[in-house]
Amino acid sequence: MKKKLIGLVLLIVIMIVIGVIYFISGRAPKIVSVDGYVGGEKIELLEDAEVQAIFEEKYGVQADYSRAGSLDMMTADMEGMDYLFPSSSIAEEYYEDLHGSPQQSEIVLNTPIVLYTHRSVLDAFDSHGLITQSGSSYYVDMPKLVELIQNDTAWADIGLPELYGTISVDTTDPSSSNSGNMFSALLANVLNGGQTLTEENLQQILPQLEDIFGKLGYMETSSSDLFSQFLRMGVGAKPIIAGYESQLIEYAALYPDQYESMKDDIVMLYPAPTVWSTHVFIALDDNGQLLLNALLDEDVQKLAWEKHGFRTGNYTTVSESEDLTAVGVADDITQVTQVPSYDVMKVIIEQLQ
Repeated sequence: MKKKLIGLVLLIVIMIVIGVIYFISGRAPKIVSVDGYVGGEKIELLEDAEVQAIFEEKYGVQADYSRAGSLDMMTADMEGMDYLFPSSSIAEEYYEDLHGSPQQSEIVLNTPIVLYTHRSVLDAFDSHGLITQSGSSYYVDMPKLVELIQNDTAWADIGLPELYGTISVDTTDPSSSNSGNMFSALLANVLNGGQTLTEENLQQILPQLEDIFGKLGYMETSSSDLFSQFLRMGVGAKPIIAGYESQLIEYAALYPDQYESMKDDIVMLYPAPTVWSTHVFIALDDNGQLLLNALLDEDVQKLAWEKHGFRTGNYTTVSESEDLTAVGVADDITQVTQVPSYDVMKVIIEQLQ
């Protein structure tokens, strides 16, 4: 009798456990896997454990991706893809030109184009009147820098004989990657006297742009690859590159020990003027729409700024963001020129291929 009672109790316990499991699993949200193309500079954001937890727990979404350049993804195979996540509105207009209107698109993240260099280059530029400082932030006079580039000024001519060749800014391929594309837009405006380039003056500016980019040789197709090489290879290999402000903020936040060892040498320069890179999410279907909603979540947007450096709709000012590890981040981005129209940029992209 005692054995039967024990057996009955065990059976009841097992049934209760099974019932709880079914109850919990029944209430757990179904996780939808969403696939798409994304620029390399946003991969750390999508792989952030805190961000992924919000995606799954609040929205039932898991973000899968394949890395691609912002412009390359517009012509890539989209079979089975739910979204595209390029880094500019130009890329979005390129998509619409090729494929028509998507289900929905929205600017999710913003970051300005900046230059990254080393302390020795900063000091040399400063001694030649290219640098102004505001607080801990440095600004470089773009018309003066472009003049040095166009005149084939040697690094030795500004006091850096240890650096080989003439002054240039390494960038990604403007025909495939957004940071290079946005830097070409910035150069076009500078060459146009600081005014946003229009079709009227385009043919006058194009040869100058081609000359500047023609001297760069091989260009990376990924902003994240270029930034990683800059950090690893030192001033001799890449004295100065164009990239995103978000890259240094993210690196300092995620890899504080490595950043601490190099922060006295690595310098972020804000071009005066600069251009904004607007990271547009393009939802191709309902699954893409789910991920878009998740990315606009207030907590995700907060993490995007504090850990990954993207200036979102709800970021606080830098002075209020006590957790920022990166040195030299500007409180506000004020000296900005507008990116030329899609029709102008399309011609520039084609000419720089």
